[in-house]
Amino acid sequence: MEIKGKVHCFFEQSGTFKREFIKLGIPAEDYDIQNNFGETDHVTDLFGAIDDAYDGKPTVFDTITTDDLIMAFYPCTYFCQMSQYAQSLNYRNYQHMTESEALDKIIERQNKRNEFLVRLTKFVKVCVDKRLRMIFENPITGSFITNYFLKDPTIKDNNRMLRGDYFVKPTGYWYWNCEPTYGRSYQNDKQKKLVAQTGRDKTIVGLCNEERSMISPDYARNFICDFIIGKEQEHTERTLFDL
Repeated sequence: MEIKGKVHCFFEQSGTFKREFIKLGIPAEDYDIQNNFGETDHVTDLFGAIDDAYDGKPTVFDTITTDDLIMAFYPCTYFCQMSQYAQSLNYRNYQHMTESEALDKIIERQNKRNEFLVRLTKFVKVCVDKRLRMIFENPITGSFITNYFLKDPTIKDNNRMLRGDYFVKPTGYWYWNCEPTYGRSYQNDKQKKLVAQTGRDKTIVGLCNEERSMISPDYARNFICDFIIGKEQEHTERTLFDL
């Protein structure tokens, strides 16, 4: 994929993907409602922007062109595996409640999940109507949208540690108005050992809090080179097979 414009990193405030795009010579900016890392270039309500753009109102989407790319880390709070556990009366957080109280909590969570799902679909429709290139990511282990979304993930990265991330955390990437490239930027043994020494070499399937959502710079660079711009890197092993 050739990016003649810039990359708009939605729902990213860490700057991780933004910085790696910039290192590769591609302008990029972060958009989020928070700025906890001091990296958010545009502190803005993206949910509100999606709703407004769907309704035909002026939004940040009007400044994005077909030469650009939106890379979106859409919130997974109501889609991930832990959220699916919370749909059951057996969920541990409900054990101190009456059955009626637990049912109210489940209904509340179901309504929030539907709200997030409808807004994600609006997000896709805005990009389709404006012909904007967009990639969004979400965990896929036990995820609601793995089975109940518009289409299957375009890319499934089943072991992110192979590309240098802190966690295995199987992740899906959905592409709209663009196609992925395919590469094998696997970390060499020394790099994999350094990641393992962080003590984070495990699969994460719970709620997506700030720590669990962190992505290593190595992973961001390798993903961009493998699946977005098709750039082969010299430091990687190409003899391994994807898990």
